[in-house]
Amino acid sequence: MEYWFTEQHTDNVRFSIRTDKQLASEETEIQRIDIFTSPEFGKFLVLDGCIMLTEKDEFIYHEMIVHVPMAVNPKIRKVLVIGAGDGGTIRELCRYETIEHIDMVEIDQRVVELCQEHFPNLSASLSDPRVKIYYEDGLKFIRSRKKEYDLIIVDSTDPVGPGEGLFTKEFYGNCHNALKDDGILVNQHESPYYSFNTKAMQRAHQRIREKFKIARVYQAHIPTYPSGYWLFGFASKTFDPVHDLDEAAWKRLNLKMKYYNTSLHKGCFAIPNYVKELLNYEIE
Repeated sequence: MEYWFTEQHTDNVRFSIRTDKQLASEETEIQRIDIFTSPEFGKFLVLDGCIMLTEKDEFIYHEMIVHVPMAVNPKIRKVLVIGAGDGGTIRELCRYETIEHIDMVEIDQRVVELCQEHFPNLSASLSDPRVKIYYEDGLKFIRSRKKEYDLIIVDSTDPVGPGEGLFTKEFYGNCHNALKDDGILVNQHESPYYSFNTKAMQRAHQRIREKFKIARVYQAHIPTYPSGYWLFGFASKTFDPVHDLDEAAWKRLNLKMKYYNTSLHKGCFAIPNYVKELLNYEIE
């Protein structure tokens, strides 16, 4: 008998992966956590019925959420990561010896513990001495921070359930306050393709634009996310993500990537016209 995991992308679209085995299934006070194995994607993590990562394509998401801001400002020293309980974003940040401190705020400790058990290659950097983990609500954590961070990465779930507060005006305003004068905010920005994701993306972008002088979106192809087409947000008080790309400095680091490169960096901010329309951008 074959067993399949199916994620409901819309009322009319489902995405299914054939599974070999279910490795974990828990209902915490925060959310439902499931981990499966599959012949095509390897192990994959599911939160509240939505795929968060698979071993086969997680590198795309984690490289794009980290290396885009790091290539714009190589002088980043102190970072706040909200979410990211699987450890992938922390893994990519820890590749930079110049980063001195990383605060990670994860609302559900069991996500971290289960990922350490089942995704050791992904979560190994959580034990890096530069990393300090706080198990609490990111919305509450950031309220008291003022001009403290060079970079804030919001590696959140979708804007429902535990991730809902991380898409509000209050949250983005607090991120602005917590960043230094040349600080950068990067967030997963949903997809522009299906209506539910589109509305969340539009709301998030409008709220970020109200707070930050510079606010852009960039794109990546992530096969196991709804529609396979995903956006990230880049916001800053100072840096433009394309004009201020420090390509030479980043290349000198000799970091080996599976997805990210500086040519892709420049190109990923060139978005399709239908997305520009959704964001009220001028169409050239």
